[in-house]
Amino acid sequence: MLTRLVLTTLTVGALTAVVHAQDKVPLALDLPKPLFVGTPRPISLPNLEKPRTGPRPALMVPAGTTLISKGKPVTSSDTFPVIGELNYVTDGEKSGADGTFVELGPGVQWVQIDLGSVSTIEAILVWHYHSQARVYYDVVVQVSDDPEFKKGVTTLFNNDDDDSSKLGKGKDPAYIETNEGRLIDGKGTKGRYVRLSSAGNTTDELNHYVEVEVFGKQ
Repeated sequence: MLTRLVLTTLTVGALTAVVHAQDKVPLALDLPKPLFVGTPRPISLPNLEKPRTGPRPALMVPAGTTLISKGKPVTSSDTFPVIGELNYVTDGEKSGADGTFVELGPGVQWVQIDLGSVSTIEAILVWHYHSQARVYYDVVVQVSDDPEFKKGVTTLFNNDDDDSSKLGKGKDPAYIETNEGRLIDGKGTKGRYVRLSSAGNTTDELNHYVEVEVFGKQ
């Protein structure tokens, strides 16, 4: 009887694992067309990720995950952008052409999306300026219920390898911008606000955002 009970328990556990695995689906992404071709000029950074071969691996997310950031209000550390409007960040236009991106001033700058309510975040996809191969410095992506980001902050991505932005030292790689954007695992983090920071790029000292998409459930 004991052996049968153990086997039954193991079988139930295995079936439960299968059911949970089946609840996960690949995140469907709508990517813009590439804006540059050919070989970009060499970029040398100590933490730059190596070029990937083949397509980007799919991110598995719970069934029912949807885009929850489109049209949501955006604020920023730079209240008077050099070019564009803050609402470009969530307007759904991600082609990267002129007139589709917001340009913030030099130094450490951030944009912040208010999802309107506490949400379960499964993925974040961010496009900086992707019509040219460049790397943005000190990219940090955080989630919180506090609009001031002074408490309850969860960091989902951080490639500031020397803590020059004073948001903590990160271990994620620097990366070259492309039309794919940077896909970040949200890990089911709960929060209302998403804040994305950067500190200039390898072309100039300014900070740019074409689009940010947050996927999850509200």
